[in-house]
Parts: sequence; structure tokens; C-alpha cells
Amino acid sequence: MSVTLVPSLPTLPAVAPAPSAPLDVLGVPGEINLDYAATAPCARAAADAVTELLPWYASVHRGAGALSRRCTLAYERARQTVGDFFGARADDHVIFTRNTTDALNLLARALPAGTTVVTFAGEHHANLLPWPRGSVRLPVPADPAGAVRALAAALTELRRDSNPALPVLVAVTGASNVTGELWPVAELARVAHRHGARIVLDAAQLAPHAPVDRHTLGVDYLAVSGHKLYAPFGAGVLIGRADWLDAAAPYLAGGGATSHVGSATHDVTWANGPARHEGGTPNLLGAVALAAVCAALADADRVALAAREQALLARLRAGLAALPHVVELRTFGPDTPRVGIVSFVVAGWDSAAVAARLATEHRIGVRDGLFCAHPLARRLLGEAAGRTGRRDLPPTALRASIGLGTTAAQVDRLLAALAELG
Repeated sequence: MSVTLVPSLPTLPAVAPAPSAPLDVLGVPGEINLDYAATAPCARAAADAVTELLPWYASVHRGAGALSRRCTLAYERARQTVGDFFGARADDHVIFTRNTTDALNLLARALPAGTTVVTFAGEHHANLLPWPRGSVRLPVPADPAGAVRALAAALTELRRDSNPALPVLVAVTGASNVTGELWPVAELARVAHRHGARIVLDAAQLAPHAPVDRHTLGVDYLAVSGHKLYAPFGAGVLIGRADWLDAAAPYLAGGGATSHVGSATHDVTWANGPARHEGGTPNLLGAVALAAVCAALADADRVALAAREQALLARLRAGLAALPHVVELRTFGPDTPRVGIVSFVVAGWDSAAVAARLATEHRIGVRDGLFCAHPLARRLLGEAAGRTGRRDLPPTALRASIGLGTTAAQVDRLLAALAELG
């Protein structure tokens, strides 16, 4: 006998089958991973690329032997593949880092003296904390159009009140890691450039779900994490204009970052190009894995993948909305376009306790906490309490995030497990 755990659940959209190799993802049978926004599972393409290269594993840029030459070629081909995938121009730098946080810290170190950085309070900590003192943090807007208006007003005032010759950098996310909501990146880029500012895009959450092209979006820099993009090997990338990067002191001083080191203590000539900021032995396997995923996604039907994810997302959100004790968090309106990330609270339940119960009783992995976006998450929790009038909402939230490999059955398992808490 079947039991309907969510009797008010509306008719849910059909979901296409999951993609097949090379974009199928690795996992453990029986375990349901709904924590893609933290670290996505490894794609078959990434695993296969690493397995193929491992017998040749050797130094990069350091040796004359066949193994070293093969690894150097693989590393530089990975740089080209990743750059092409994200729309890098011929004169851009494509610098491998550890992750988005590392990439944004690199850019922060490379800013010319006197640069003012303008961000929004809805950013991940990676796009809040690296920037210098004197940065401007704008309030979270009510909608995407409000973000564009707020940036235009802030840049107008900034240019009027400060030295117009000093550089300005706008730093913004493409998709919120708390709500999945999309930000109007191209419009913000146009506003920034109209005021003589540059813009950097935190694409960590956007890139796994939608094409990200630096040229099309009009951004000057973009930062990405491999572990969000189905290549969980500690590789990220900073892509963008060369002038600030070539003029800055190396992010990592050491081997490979120099073109000349003399006998005197400070007799050093630093390299130009990506090598300037890639001192030390690079993460070859991470770069190759990331490039393999980029190549697989470039060959895939991104429209079909996006449609499948949106069907899963609609299924998840409709199911959550049908549970009277569950409240979804949102920054903008409920119909704002978003990627496969949903944060919510279960009234009367501590979020950490819910996450633990989902894991131990149902083998479902979700994230709980404030998601390294404390100012935004706290604001949205307060807004949810005000919107619903409930006084039993917890001080932290839960987040379910989906992507390649997620199935409708997994979404339904989560909804059924949450229904038991009512």
C-alpha cells in the first residue's frame, strides 16, 4: 500500500534522464548528495582525464624528459581549454589558482594603489573579505533592477566625491550561493564601464549551471572553482585583463614566477603572464581535470541540461512550498530566475538537527548553517520570519543543491523525509 506523505503536492514537472558519460558523476550507491553548491561530485570526464595522465605524472615547466614534456603540454593545453570555455580573449591571462576564494584574493593583491572596490552585502565571504579597507558595500537590493540602480547611483557618487583618476572595481556574484537567484551581470557590467570602473564576476555558482562567457557578459575578470564544476581537485582559475596582473607583485613568490634571480638579495625580475602568479609546482591534475569537464560541457547540449535542471528545481520548490512547516529563503521575488540551489528552514526544528537526521535516517546529504554568506543569510532568515509571521524559525538554514546526476527520485526522497518532520 502506498502512502502519500505530501497530499497537497501539485503535479510535478517531468524530468529528463540524467546525462550519460562523460558527464555522468561518480558517487556511492545509496547515498543521496544534494550538496552540489558546496562541492559537486566528480564527473566521469575529470576522473578519466586524471587516470590517463597519472602514468605520465612528472614535473611541469621543469624537465626535459618525455614525462615532464608531456605534463607541461597537458598543463598548458588545460589553460587554453579553460580559457576558451570561459570566453577569454587572446590577451587575457588565465591563471590557475586553488579555488574562487584564492582567485579573488589574487586579484585583491593585484589591485593598483587607491582602488575602491564596490560589492553588495549579498556576496559570499570570498567576495566580501579579500577587498581593501575603504571598499563600499551596498545593501542587498529588493530585485535585480534595484541592483543595477544602486550600482549606478553609488558609482555616480563615488566619481563625484573622490579622485576620478583612481581605479574602481565592482565585484559581484553571478548566482547566489544561498538562494541560487541570478544577478544581472551584463547590466551591472555596462553600468560599471559607463562610469570607468572594471568588474569581476564570482562565477563559482553560475558556471556549473549555465554558460559563462567573459566577452558576452562584458566582465573584466572572472573567478571559478573547479570543485564546484565537477572537477574536485583543488583547482580554480582567475581569467581577465593582463595590465593590473602584470604590474602587481607576484601572488606567490618562488620558483617559476621569475625570469631572473641575481646574487643580490633583491635582484629579481618577475615573469609576466600567468607564471608571475603561479609560483611553485602547479596542481597539474586539478588543471587537467577542470579542462576535461570544460571540454565535455562545451560538447554537451547546455540548453537540454539547463531544462532538465530547471524541471528538477521546480519539482523541489513546489514540494517544499507544499509543506506548511517549511519556509524557503529568497532575496528577490519567488519567480526570479535561479539555478539549482534552494535554502529553507523547518519551523520548530534546529537546522543542524534536521541535516543530521536526513543523513543518518535517510542517507541524504544537505548543507546547514549560514553558507559562508553570513550577512545575507541572517538577513533572509529575518525576512522569512517577518514574511510568515512565525516565531519558531531557527537561526540557521538548510540548503539543498542539485546538478548533473540529481534525479527526480532523489528530490522526492528529500521531500518525503521533510514531510515526516511536520
